[in-house]
Amino acid sequence: MLLIPLILVICESLMSQTEEPKYYVLQSYGDIEIRQYEPKIVAETVIQAERYRANKAGFSLLATYIFGENTSVTKIAMTAPVTQSQSSEKIAMTAPVIQQQAGENIATKAWVIQFVMPSQYTLTTLPKPKDSRITIKEVPSNKVAVIRFSGLTGDEQLKEKEAKLYAFLARQGMEAKGKPIYAFYDSPFILPAFRRNEIMLELK
Repeated sequence: MLLIPLILVICESLMSQTEEPKYYVLQSYGDIEIRQYEPKIVAETVIQAERYRANKAGFSLLATYIFGENTSVTKIAMTAPVTQSQSSEKIAMTAPVIQQQAGENIATKAWVIQFVMPSQYTLTTLPKPKDSRITIKEVPSNKVAVIRFSGLTGDEQLKEKEAKLYAFLARQGMEAKGKPIYAFYDSPFILPAFRRNEIMLELK
């Protein structure tokens, strides 16, 4: 009987050690918040597949990058031989994993998957990916409406939460731009009831 509480304590401890993008809550309405995010650097890849498969494939690809499939940009001493190979670097995992539909054509089924990079890095100090399918870019500060929920994240559940968020914005006289952004904070090994999921809409 003590096993489940122990697992939850361990998971909560691990989550508390995971860095998240910095933001300020401007307004709060129950499970919906208006947030102002600070600029952040992301590693992203675009996967052509059904949403769930794209998320899984994109996660695996980006995970290999942060686990060491990269080239460190640390300067090598002037005396080092020019033939010396550059080292790789492990990058800390952050939360959430971000997913957003790519482009306007739904038929393409292309999805952008992103890992947010730890705040200690800049574009010049972040290790370079060895895989050309991974792109590093800076996302400017932006204002978003966010709905937070636990449970499963199938297409039906996401559409239901999206509808609630869009209806909220309509009542508030706010207008969104771009595609919904899905943010998943927890491992799939965490019980659905204890997961943190969010849908974000960037505001005009």
